[in-house]
Amino acid sequence: MTKFLLAGGGTAGHVNPMLALAQSLRSLDHQVITLGTKEGLEARLVPQRGFELLTIERLPFPRKPSGYALFFPLRFAKAVADVMGMLRKHEIDAVVGFGGYASAPAYVAAFLSRKPLVIHEANALAGIANRIGAKLTKHIAVAFNNSDLSPAAITGMPLRPEIVQSVLGYDKEQARLELGLNPFMTTLLVTGGSLGAKSINDAVIESRAVLNAAGIQILHIVGDRANLPEVSESGYHRIAYCDRMDAAIAAADMALSRAGSSTVSEFSACGLPAIYVPYPVGNGEQKFNAETVVQAGGGKIVVDSDFTPDYISGELIPIMSHSSSLRRMAEAAKSVGIPDATERLRDLVLAAVNTNTRD
Repeated sequence: MTKFLLAGGGTAGHVNPMLALAQSLRSLDHQVITLGTKEGLEARLVPQRGFELLTIERLPFPRKPSGYALFFPLRFAKAVADVMGMLRKHEIDAVVGFGGYASAPAYVAAFLSRKPLVIHEANALAGIANRIGAKLTKHIAVAFNNSDLSPAAITGMPLRPEIVQSVLGYDKEQARLELGLNPFMTTLLVTGGSLGAKSINDAVIESRAVLNAAGIQILHIVGDRANLPEVSESGYHRIAYCDRMDAAIAAADMALSRAGSSTVSEFSACGLPAIYVPYPVGNGEQKFNAETVVQAGGGKIVVDSDFTPDYISGELIPIMSHSSSLRRMAEAAKSVGIPDATERLRDLVLAAVNTNTRD
């Protein structure tokens, strides 16, 4: 039995793969403790899954001169020392990091403590914590084959167990019935993530009559912060949050969404073609996340400013109106999906530990 410290958090893109690996390792009787911050999403999700969460101070890397930047090296050194103390106290054998504020101190602590270190990068463009960590270990896993971390093993994005199960064959008509949809209508799944996506929401709401006239029903997940009332009418079902994403994906013929790493990976693993509208703020990683599946023919990328009701009527509806096109796109998406990503990453982690033990 090996005792692991899994570090990461802040966003679902870090927390969900961390929890997927944690569950997989625990199923093999390994012990898992996690590391994050009190402010991140992990503070809520990790205890819900029954794992212990250790926390350190949230330390964003300074990007310009300031009082915070002046004292950052000392605060970072303290965080590293704190993690080294945790490694000793909990007798940790190996560290696995997923990026986010808690990861960089954990990477340095593992390196200084001579513990095996594995890094998983969810996005095609790596964040600063994982770019630092990649210099401290040879055990690097990435979700996409166009990742800027190299050399690395392409393990894919660890997926939630219920999503993997939907890949194995959820009945489409049954899924629609469970969600209150017409079991026989072509279905578009729209989601902008937990925060929603205003440009997507606005264009879809304006286009719902046109989509309905084309015989396309909509399952529209607007996001908790969109502040839009839930609606259930013929051909259009709007909800703030969906706790049955396995059924939602299984029910859909096509998706319309942002291009977060988890979303792209889940859709591809399930063979769900999608129109991706990358989040326009940040370093542009969402565009690169979708590149692999788009190049394979399993999706399309639309710039946020170009996603309008005209695009829906002129581009999206024609695609969804041809079952053969949808079928080809679904097959292409599935061809690049990695439904066993959790097992691939777990095997890489265990191999890294065994290699270090032999050394």
